[in-house]
Amino acid sequence: MAERPARRPRKPHSAQVVRTERLTPHMQRVVLGGAGLAEFELGGCTDHYVKLLFGAEGVTYPEPFDLERVRAEFPREQWPVTRTYTVRHWDAEHRELTVDFVLHGDEGLAGPWAARVQPGETVRFMGPGGAYAPDPAADWHLLAGDESALPAIAAALESLPAGAVAHAFIEVAGPEEEQKIDSDVEVVWLHRGDRPLGEKLLEAVRALRWPEGRVHAFVHGEAATVKELRRLLRVDHAVPRDDLSISGYWRLGHDEDGWQAAKREWNARVEAEQETTAPAA
Repeated sequence: MAERPARRPRKPHSAQVVRTERLTPHMQRVVLGGAGLAEFELGGCTDHYVKLLFGAEGVTYPEPFDLERVRAEFPREQWPVTRTYTVRHWDAEHRELTVDFVLHGDEGLAGPWAARVQPGETVRFMGPGGAYAPDPAADWHLLAGDESALPAIAAALESLPAGAVAHAFIEVAGPEEEQKIDSDVEVVWLHRGDRPLGEKLLEAVRALRWPEGRVHAFVHGEAATVKELRRLLRVDHAVPRDDLSISGYWRLGHDEDGWQAAKREWNARVEAEQETTAPAA
């Protein structure tokens, strides 16, 4: 048996903050640029993401920065922490990468950082990753999610050709959180208000008058809500797995470290429960 080639060390990208913008009361935009993005490229996915690296407080890492070296030489509690964010836009001509952050006040790591970061500061990140883009062969498209999925849904809508049939549902806190999306698709903005997170999104997708033909669906957001939407699509509407991009970006009550540690098991359990009653793909 031939030996597997050695895994190539992943080299982080290094960029500088070019500018920031408060899009809505709870959404902050950070634009990255600089010479470190000279070789950065994206593929055709609309859900491309990067993993931002946040160094441990008070720790100085050797330059040039080498993540493999850091993990080999530093104790685990001093390793950089990663946070995953969707690429909202990539300007290949100007080599600028746009990432939008949901803000929860002082909660979390990346949100408070995005709210206070200043132009000129250095940012390191891994990626890009990504797996979804709207299938042009589909008869229609379904896109649904909360604030965390808004950047990816917006990127997908802006990639659709004129005249494409799509139904897009985005749940946000209130009307002040709506954003301008450069698409002729009419987005259904669902204002959560005081209702439980995800409840209005579930109601809206359940109430959709299901069009004829093959759907290609993108459904992401809070894990418990996504679980119920997955049941609706796979079991009730018999959407084949291959026509469905669906995952919990986050889970209520968990930070990203805790959610990522449990996500594989959660997804496997959900799939096992629902696939027993779903039609064959």
